[in-house]
Amino acid sequence: MRVQLTIEILKKGDWYLARTPELDFISQGKTYEEAKKNVLEVIKIQFSEMREMGTLEDYLLECGFETRNDDIIPKTEMVGFEKSMVSV
Repeated sequence: MRVQLTIEILKKGDWYLARTPELDFISQGKTYEEAKKNVLEVIKIQFSEMREMGTLEDYLLECGFETRNDDIIPKTEMVGFEKSMVSV
């Protein structure tokens, strides 16, 4: 299966955090590359476990995806990202 995802990488102290907002998976690593590799591994493991339990399709629908053939298609697309200073 193939899926197009956004991977956000944040630095928090000495650690890097990698997150997929569409699926709400997160992982960490000591380097940018390690954090990214780890979150991709989390996705593979979670998808495999959900597939075995028969819950993958329901989870993907809940996250806003549909499956066509061997592709997982997002129903929404991130079109922008902006850092802003907001007065509260």
